[in-house]
Amino acid sequence: MNILLLGGGGREHALAWKLAQSPMLSTLYAAPGNPGIAQHAELVDLDPTDHRTVLDFCIRHSIGLVVIGPEAPLVDGLADNLRTMGVPVFGPNKKAAQLEGSKGFTKDLCKRANIPTAAYERVTSKDGAVAALNDFALPVVIKADGLAAGKGVIIAETREEAETALDTMFSGSFGAAGEEVVIEEFMTGEEASFFALTDGTAILPFGSAQDHKRVGDGDTGPNTGGMGAYSPARVLTAALEADVIERIIKPTVDTMRAEGMPYSGVLYAGLMLTDEGPKLIEYNARFGDPECQVLMMRFDGDLAALLLSVAEGRLADEGPVTLADRTALTVVMAANGYPGTPEKGGAINGIAAADAMGAKVFHAGTSDTGGAIVANGGRVLNVTATGASVGEAQAAAYTAVDTIDFPTGFCRRDIGWREVARERG
Repeated sequence: MNILLLGGGGREHALAWKLAQSPMLSTLYAAPGNPGIAQHAELVDLDPTDHRTVLDFCIRHSIGLVVIGPEAPLVDGLADNLRTMGVPVFGPNKKAAQLEGSKGFTKDLCKRANIPTAAYERVTSKDGAVAALNDFALPVVIKADGLAAGKGVIIAETREEAETALDTMFSGSFGAAGEEVVIEEFMTGEEASFFALTDGTAILPFGSAQDHKRVGDGDTGPNTGGMGAYSPARVLTAALEADVIERIIKPTVDTMRAEGMPYSGVLYAGLMLTDEGPKLIEYNARFGDPECQVLMMRFDGDLAALLLSVAEGRLADEGPVTLADRTALTVVMAANGYPGTPEKGGAINGIAAADAMGAKVFHAGTSDTGGAIVANGGRVLNVTATGASVGEAQAAAYTAVDTIDFPTGFCRRDIGWREVARERG
């Protein structure tokens, strides 16, 4: 079977690495890909916003499965057009992808389905938003409704910070994503992520992870797309996972199907573990980045066959997903300046040496310049390792990090710190 993978980041490198191991694979194509993905796939020049060109490529190359990595093509409706022409695709249709594309849509669905989440208000103007602030205690969470590359969430500690955040969003800093804003109650607890595959009816758990959004050690500094992650998140116990499936995932899948927009793909639930039990922070309509990297390191199975069963509505025929008991941990190496303006073009050496140590280095924002690997994005590499514990995986990952020569880059040195502290007692 020929497969087309869309995307060019660390998530897609992890997916390509695992898809390439499938015995059912004939040729794996990737667009746009990156130098790491090129080790596993044939890179092709396709613009995912040009649906007709993507569809023509699928027909000419007898593509049996399209795997859409990032969220933007899903929200844009690419999966709809592929399915209309009979091409199996892993990822939700446009209406279902609103679970990520519109935070207000998800909050309203939670209200209809009685899914535990933070209290909220949807607002469409600065004046209305300022008035709505009176109904919330501080701190308060201000979210751009649409896609904002992981940066459209501001936790305001004071009224002044909240009004400044609203000014920023309604001034157009986030483009169309900020035309509507969701104001939310601030929830306290520990965050964790839970993943489940669904074809719109059947649900198959796909593990947990915990990521680190802040740019600096000790969870300081501005939010980013993610500076590292580990899996499993042991704070999300088996009992809590069962609660999440019963009270959050299942009502979501059932409600979406009942309302005529069945969800097919992976549901990535960002959770807050509160004193009242798990509550939904938000949904993503695709594998997380860098959570996907640690999940793929633990997944023991045929990813192509599993994703095809989702695409073809046969997920109920699949057995439980097998994930290794070992912990996987990934450290993001980012370019200086991230999450602001990253410094591009910095030379990178030592990736092969890190891989030879037993780690796996996924390319996230790199390019090949005359045979040399250089930085070409904010998050550049995901250095990933496994171990019997979080502490062991952390040590292995940082040993590999220290093997890589990336003078214009940086990383956090404390990925997994909460669980390492718990392990040490």
